Amino acid sequence: MERVVIEGVVEHGRRLGRELGFPTANLAVPDDLGLEDGVYRSRALIDGRWYDALSNLGRNPSVGGTERRLETHVLDFAGELYGLRLRVELIERLRGERHFATVEELREQIARDREAVLQRLKG
Repeated sequence: MERVVIEGVVEHGRRLGRELGFPTANLAVPDDLGLEDGVYRSRALIDGRWYDALSNLGRNPSVGGTERRLETHVLDFAGELYGLRLRVELIERLRGERHFATVEELREQIARDREAVLQRLKG
């Protein structure tokens, strides 16, 4: 896949990622963005430094989401990003967006997705 860069100002979300143990930076994206919804290995530029990340592009069907957005969990970063301009580069699509029956199933899948990113970074 050709790498795609999405930039925007980090918006407040529902804080579900934080509750699940995977806080995310949320960026609005246009509905006509020519990219498939799903989970991506990514990286985010914060204060001039690139961080490895895990991103979900889509509408969050498991939790009744309707707006298309990019939610990025930045690995090895602690801090507030609300209101900052963020640059996210989508590197590799890991899987399509899915609906999960429970929040616990969603949490377990995010943990597996994060592990998949970590494994790809190792090798």
